[in-house]
Parts: sequence; C-alpha cells; structure tokens
Amino acid sequence: MDPQPTALLTRRAATAAACIVLCAACATPAPAPSNADLARQVAATERAFARTMADRDHAAFATFLSDEAVFFTGPAPLRGKAAVAAGWKRFYERPQAPFSWDPDQVEVLDSGTLAISSGPVRDPSGRLIATFTSIWRLEAPGVWRIVFDKGNEACDCPQAP
Repeated sequence: MDPQPTALLTRRAATAAACIVLCAACATPAPAPSNADLARQVAATERAFARTMADRDHAAFATFLSDEAVFFTGPAPLRGKAAVAAGWKRFYERPQAPFSWDPDQVEVLDSGTLAISSGPVRDPSGRLIATFTSIWRLEAPGVWRIVFDKGNEACDCPQAP
C-alpha cells in the first residue's frame, strides 16, 4: 500500500476528531446566571429604559417594549407595543423630560424568566411624584422586555414596620 494515502487518511481522521472535540466544547452550555446576576441585568435594563426619557429618545423607548406590553396609563390600559409607544410619545415631545425613574427594588423568579422592578418617579426638580412597578420578561438570552407597567401616586403614608 502506498504510504501517502495512509498519511492522508490519518490527517483527515485527526482533523475530524479535532472538529468533533471543538463542536462538543461549543455545544456545552454556559453556566446559568445566578439570581443576583439576573437581578442586576434587570436593574441595568430598567435604568437604560429610563435613560430613554432623559435622552428624549422615543425610538429607543419602544425597543424595550414587549409585543404584548400592557401599560396602565390613563383611564384604560394601553395594550400592545404599538399602543404603548403611541401613548407615551407625548412624554418625549418636549425638550425637558417631564419625569424620571430609577429602580430601587428588583426581584427575579427562580426560573430566571420573569422579574419585577419598582422605585420612585421624580419630577424635573427631583421631587417624588409617584412610584412605578414594572414586570420584565426574558424574551431572548440577555434580552429583557417590559410586559406590564403601572405607576402609582406618591403617598406620605407611614412606612410599615
């Protein structure tokens, strides 16, 4: 037998084996993020969402909305991404943001697929005018989109013990 075909077959077998090992390494899933890591992701997403208001960037605002988003704005809920984006356009029309918000609490389900964030809403002078609660859903790896949002009037209520 000619030694050249044997050498060629050995090289092909070695290349095939290397490809199998590399493919197997790539197929190994990355470790799942911890609940604390997911909570940090959601908080960062909420802050980026809020930054769209400060930056006066309505188009960016819409990218955070789930197609199924429901926002409790006004007398009837706004249902769906298009309706929410249209309903919130008025908040982006003036040069100065009418309000700002920042999460102070974030919790994520143990499944890592749904989260809640809440915190204060402030007027341009920094005065507390409301609070918000948002529900976020993991729609793709590392991509959180808001599915529910509700603001509540600020209250001078005594804090629970």
